[in-house]
This record gives sequence, structure tokens and C-alpha cells, in this order.
Amino acid sequence: MTDKPVETDRYRQGLTTRREVLGEAHVDRALANETEFDKPFQTFITEGAWGSLWSRPGLSKRERSIVTIALLAAGGHYDEVAMHVRATARTGATKNDICEALMHVAVYAGVPAANHAFKIAKSIYSEMEAGTDTGGDADEKRTA
Repeated sequence: MTDKPVETDRYRQGLTTRREVLGEAHVDRALANETEFDKPFQTFITEGAWGSLWSRPGLSKRERSIVTIALLAAGGHYDEVAMHVRATARTGATKNDICEALMHVAVYAGVPAANHAFKIAKSIYSEMEAGTDTGGDADEKRTA
């Protein structure tokens, strides 16, 4: 395909932030499943989403987590909702924070979107509390 992308400072910062938010195991799985085909995409999201956006000082990781879950739910990106609900264990966003965010989704993006996101969040929180959460191994191998 192409030459190996250069590992930039933004990439290194992004990888650090990505690990802080999503956890070592999730990021290790994503990188282990990386191929020559999707390496440019993985580099792009690590630099862009994690190295630029999530590493900015303007909002806390908790606040970014809340905003991200609301936006993903509003857009119907439910695999990503599940991944980011799991990340709340590391970002400090509480179940109440996520409930409030999803209430906003209901009003501003539609009840069906919020309803489905609530269903996902309830399931993930239940698994996390029971210690049975697999971290998305079965259904999230393609996510950031």
C-alpha cells in the first residue's frame, strides 16, 4: 500500500489519550487487528480524534465523554455508544451524567435514538457492574 506513516508527536499524544479513555486492552486489540489496509485510518483517528480533539484543554475527559455519547446516540452510532459508555469508568462521567445527556438526545435528536442508546447503556452498565463485560470483543472489533 503506502509507506509506513511517521509516528508524530500528535500520534504519540493521541495514543496516550486513547489509552487513558478507552483502556489499554481496547487499544491493544484495535492495534493488534490493524492491517496495512486500515493503518492509515487508525493513524488518522489516533492523531485527529485522540491527539487533537480529546487532548485539548478546553473540556475535561468527563465532559468530552458526555458530549461524545450524546452525539453518537443522536447519530445512531450505537457500537460507538457502547464503547464510550464503557469508557465512562475511566473518564469520570457518571450514569446520571449519561442519563441527562440521553434525555437531551431525546428532545433534540429524537426519542427512538435516545431509547436505543438507553437500552445499550443499561446493558453495558449492568455488565460492568456484574463484572461480565467483555469490553466489546464480540461486537466492537472495528471501532476506534
